[in-house]
Amino acid sequence: MESAHYFSATPAGPFTRKPLTVELAGEMRKLQTSSGIFSPDGIDKGTAILLAEVPAPAPQGNLLDIGCGWGPIALTMALRAPSAQVYAVDVNERCITLTNENAAALGLTNVKASTPEAVDPDIRFDTIWSNPPIRIGKDELHSLLKLWLPRLAPGGTAWLVVQKNLGSDSLQRWLAAELDESFAVSREATSKSFRILKVRKASRLPQ
Repeated sequence: MESAHYFSATPAGPFTRKPLTVELAGEMRKLQTSSGIFSPDGIDKGTAILLAEVPAPAPQGNLLDIGCGWGPIALTMALRAPSAQVYAVDVNERCITLTNENAAALGLTNVKASTPEAVDPDIRFDTIWSNPPIRIGKDELHSLLKLWLPRLAPGGTAWLVVQKNLGSDSLQRWLAAELDESFAVSREATSKSFRILKVRKASRLPQ
């Protein structure tokens, strides 16, 4: 795994694209990757577990991948929900470029990767999938989740994969305490050393 410099907007070293062939949405795909990003050599364990365990995303509306890397989650969402608009966000410029280029290589016109600030704050998301960047630190992670989870649409669901030894259980407790009563937080699956956390926003506020 690359060191934490992949959290930088402009990682050190040359941006040299290299080929990557991986299975996404049941088929092998020819894509591109680079150094200076998260999991540059393939799909990391957490993301693989997320993609294997979560139900299909909302077939229409707006979908979100938080921390897109070279794009495995966003591309899978777009392949599985071609009528939806997929937003992919990352602070790393290489990740944004690669996700957009990989979407174009697959003929996906429903993917838009950008910095978080470039996403219209009024957009609400029907599905969020994320392997969140735990290693940025607790305060930064909490700020990130407080930015995006309240943007779930009514009835929308977020799915987060978190390694147990990196604090999945404490994160679940924090989410339950931090989010208001319109959200329900639960652990939906455990696979190897990872938890899948589900955050669902109620279709209507409790009476």
